[in-house]
Amino acid sequence: MDWFFVSMDKLDKEILNEIQWTFPLVLRPYSEIAKKFHISDEEIMQRLRMLKEKGIIRQLSAIFDTRKLGYKSALVAMAIEPEKLERVANQINRHPGVSHNYERNHEYNLWFTLAVPPGSDLKSEIDKFSKLSGIKKTRLLPTIKLFKIGVKLEMVDEKKSEVKPTEEKKSIQEVKFVATEEDKNYIRELQKDLEIIEMPFLKSAQNLGITEEQLLEKAKYYEGIGVMRRFAAILRHREAGFIANGMIVWKVPTERIDYIGAKLGAFPQISHCYQRPVYPDWPYNVFSMVHCKSIEDAEDMAKQIQEQIGIEDYKILFSSREFKKTRVEYFVEHEFDIEEPIKAYLN
Repeated sequence: MDWFFVSMDKLDKEILNEIQWTFPLVLRPYSEIAKKFHISDEEIMQRLRMLKEKGIIRQLSAIFDTRKLGYKSALVAMAIEPEKLERVANQINRHPGVSHNYERNHEYNLWFTLAVPPGSDLKSEIDKFSKLSGIKKTRLLPTIKLFKIGVKLEMVDEKKSEVKPTEEKKSIQEVKFVATEEDKNYIRELQKDLEIIEMPFLKSAQNLGITEEQLLEKAKYYEGIGVMRRFAAILRHREAGFIANGMIVWKVPTERIDYIGAKLGAFPQISHCYQRPVYPDWPYNVFSMVHCKSIEDAEDMAKQIQEQIGIEDYKILFSSREFKKTRVEYFVEHEFDIEEPIKAYLN
């Protein structure tokens, strides 16, 4: 049993539920949250600081849509000789565009996401890794269609949703967006980890030479057009008690992909759902993610979902090791070359 998880009381869990999805974009956000839970401003900040110190809250920040910012990204699967897996993973982690990197229980044993800024070529960045010894095969799995993205870990056991497709898709205003230099400055500030202090947006506003109201107005605008998915807390899954991180991959008939993808995306338990390309040795075209407290729970959930969507051919790939999990830093570019000494990338 994870001591982080058992040391939280019910109010901590209720607060975590709230701030994973809705964080008030106001001058004094912690005061607003405190009112909702009928506690003092000081208590809410103390609780949140404690949850950060314990590593349960990874970050409080804006979560941006990679593609709407002009970035190109893909999931990459590699089959690597087991004895060289750790070394290859550590080299790949040095790339600033790699945000998630896991060992999974499959012939393709290393899975990572790579994002590159506007003007960069995704394939040439992946080709840089080919110098590493031990890589037997690489499969590039970019998103063909996004059905859902948005992790929300249900912290209060009594509030668990029934495994049914009940969620409605958030509506956003479709606007063509190309980030200007001013936008990039706003984004650099909004993606920073928000301090747990009375007026946490003040420093970013001062850095930009504007008022806090102007900063918050811009954040709300980005959210309205879908450039910012939301402003929220990101939790560390394992420390929060969710140790079974399962990627459920489905072999869906081509003509049913849109219907099945949308239905999968409506399950509250599914955090991500995408259509991705297939290969002769990889026939799975729809990917979905679940986060559970045990492998048995995840397997049971996958079975319940399978029975409702009617797709027989699926697999669950669990992450057995987390090599890297961070957020992409947008518009903070670094060149990457596999032959450069590692120390050049240490902070």
